[in-house]
Amino acid sequence: MPGKDEGGSSSEKEKNLDLFLKVGLDERTAKNTIANNKVTANLTAVIHEAAVAEGCSRTVGNLLYTVATKHPANAIVHRPKLAQYIVSSKIKTPAQLEAAFSFLATRGPENFDIHKFEEACGVGVEVSEEEIKQTVNEVFEENKTAILEQRYRTNVGDLFAHVRKRHPWADPKIVKQFIDAKLRELLGERTAADDEKVPKKKKEKPAKVEEKVVAVSTPEQASEEVLNPYSIFPQPSDNYKVHTSVFFSDGSILRCSNTRELLEKHLNKTGGKVLTRFPPEPNGYLHIGHAKAMFIDFGLAKERDGGCYLRFDDTNPEAEKKEYIDHIQEIVKWMGWEPYKITYTSDYFQDLYDLAVELIRRGHAYVDHQTADEIKEYREKKMNSPWRDRPIAESLKLFEDMRRGLIEEGKATLRMKQDMQSDNYNMYDLIAYRIKFTPHPHAGDKWCIYPSYDYAHCIVDSLEDITHSLCTLEFETRRASYYWLLNALGLYQPYVWEYSRLNVSNTVMSKRKLNRLVTQNWVDGWDDPRLMTLAGLRRRGVTSTAINAFVRGIGITRSDCSMIHLSRLEYHIREELNKTAPRTIAVLHPLKVVITNLEAGTTMDLEARKWPDAQADDASAFYKVPFSNTVYIDRSDFRLKDSKDYFGLAPGKSALLRYAFPIKCTDVILADDNETVLEIQAEYDPTKKTKPKGVLHWVSEPSPGVDPLKVEIRLFDRLFLSENPAELEDWLADLNPQSKVVIPNAYAVPSLGSAVVGDTFQFERLGYFVVDKDSTPEKLVFNRTVTLRDSYRKGGN
Repeated sequence: MPGKDEGGSSSEKEKNLDLFLKVGLDERTAKNTIANNKVTANLTAVIHEAAVAEGCSRTVGNLLYTVATKHPANAIVHRPKLAQYIVSSKIKTPAQLEAAFSFLATRGPENFDIHKFEEACGVGVEVSEEEIKQTVNEVFEENKTAILEQRYRTNVGDLFAHVRKRHPWADPKIVKQFIDAKLRELLGERTAADDEKVPKKKKEKPAKVEEKVVAVSTPEQASEEVLNPYSIFPQPSDNYKVHTSVFFSDGSILRCSNTRELLEKHLNKTGGKVLTRFPPEPNGYLHIGHAKAMFIDFGLAKERDGGCYLRFDDTNPEAEKKEYIDHIQEIVKWMGWEPYKITYTSDYFQDLYDLAVELIRRGHAYVDHQTADEIKEYREKKMNSPWRDRPIAESLKLFEDMRRGLIEEGKATLRMKQDMQSDNYNMYDLIAYRIKFTPHPHAGDKWCIYPSYDYAHCIVDSLEDITHSLCTLEFETRRASYYWLLNALGLYQPYVWEYSRLNVSNTVMSKRKLNRLVTQNWVDGWDDPRLMTLAGLRRRGVTSTAINAFVRGIGITRSDCSMIHLSRLEYHIREELNKTAPRTIAVLHPLKVVITNLEAGTTMDLEARKWPDAQADDASAFYKVPFSNTVYIDRSDFRLKDSKDYFGLAPGKSALLRYAFPIKCTDVILADDNETVLEIQAEYDPTKKTKPKGVLHWVSEPSPGVDPLKVEIRLFDRLFLSENPAELEDWLADLNPQSKVVIPNAYAVPSLGSAVVGDTFQFERLGYFVVDKDSTPEKLVFNRTVTLRDSYRKGGN
């Protein structure tokens, strides 16, 4: 089958690229579009429908691009009219265009009242700058108290939502300009404090946070979709409406919908309950993209008091492993989801076979003898197979022979009789069954023919009475085949909806690339903390709560061209760990400091805080740290030459030891090279009258001559140097050589000695860390989860 990236000759691609640049697309978007045959075909058609092949403004071009990617499939006949509305600037904002999509989706291919359409889309409605300015002033006045409290941490999107509710057709750029200007007018210039991520005490008390949110979030603060991302999905009782049309090469149209009778039968069986499914293939480990799928599938079912099947799509007996099945079940539970039922596609092998026989009887399937290469060639030429029109009785006998193992592997397949001349390659007589003389891990050796994904997926959805079949956008072109097959068999049809894949920067998430990283030992297994597998993220110390918050923040969208910057995930990780990880101290690169005015053998037990807002009367909020005449600071906190902008320790200079005393460097012992510092000698100020600016973290000998607790620390960073390594030809050459740095002999405070695998901590000044499974009774191993602040450039999505 032609793949998504096999579209056209290089000259055609150059021609299309030039066309897309003419209509104002930026070069990156244009090149990404060229790599997707479906979007390329749609956008080219839209440009010609709009008669702007010679060029147009960027604003118009971006709106036409949105039409090419999001126009309702059931109303495609109205697309040229919509394009003309855009070119004539009757529709000129994304909000108007979204309203147009909603209107057309409910009307389908039928004619509609043009006046109602224009009213629904705000055509002719002009919102003056003065009106926008006045509304922005009103919104600021209503929320002034909260804005003054939160300052530049105020959620600008919420303010925008207030304005948009009152003026839905206002120019968003002008709205944004007035909001930004009003913020500056009210708050003045940003200060360093505005950029600090210092947690506030009340943030750690959920009740107060909830009260604060309720106080600021008036009913008009955000749309229902923001407050409830599942509000976009229809109720099961509405699944009789046409929302997909399949266009055939002979001019006929299949308008996909359930009959009232089919829907009534379904609702009687389910009681009107929402039923979704999370259907992973058990041939690999789940990654963060699956976290988004779980959030949508399980989340929708939970929000509607329904159920979500965990269904293993195990149609390929050669790829499935029990290891993967066990892992998936365990990760789903860790992510906080509870399956309604756990099923396997193989549970339905007999039903699927019986329905395949029925499909042949109805004249919608045939046994084919073409090789894989011949099938590919015929599809490229849109030619029918020589066996396509063989007698039904002959196909029934041959299919039975296939089932009984009387035909060799590769000598026959069962293909659906769809539309070889269609514009959609997923209607090119897809394979329903192939022969494989391989026992199945779940079904045993009963079968030697196995159904394909394209055949089994939709049927099992129907058999399980799934109400909402939700998948990523690369399956959008399969929607026609999905509904064609259910219609051909007269089965109940679930509501299908596609959403964008989750693309995170500086990593890869294709199973093929992940498998190569693991099997070729570029990383240390499927749970390597540098991978975006959920097992890897968990081992790195990331919580399921943080992952779900990240996914929720992204939203359920159909925009397929966005790359989410890794810093956005790291933000949610920090937010979670800041509340849950107690503070402690470790030194990565120890440098010995001997305090000459403290008697050797003397040890004081000092108190250190686990939490920034620890109350003096709460003993559990503190831990003991020993202080003796031999302490260790980090080498990075000492210089032989001082400077004004340096607040660490230097000869003759003082610094404060965190939770302890000020010390002043009085002497430095160097190695024979006169450069390497072996030891620092210092005096401490027991009165604490000295007030140095610099504060250092440190550990001490717990008793004379005994080294501090020795630990191994692993510093993990982005796995790839480029934001999108998947687009590079030699993507492995982009691996970050500093993605894993092991520090085998770091020192830590004694209280960490009782830590167990999975415990998380904030190492002050260093970041958040978790105890790794490689720890032994002799030596703990800590993985860095994330730094305290984002050390990379701001930006991304």
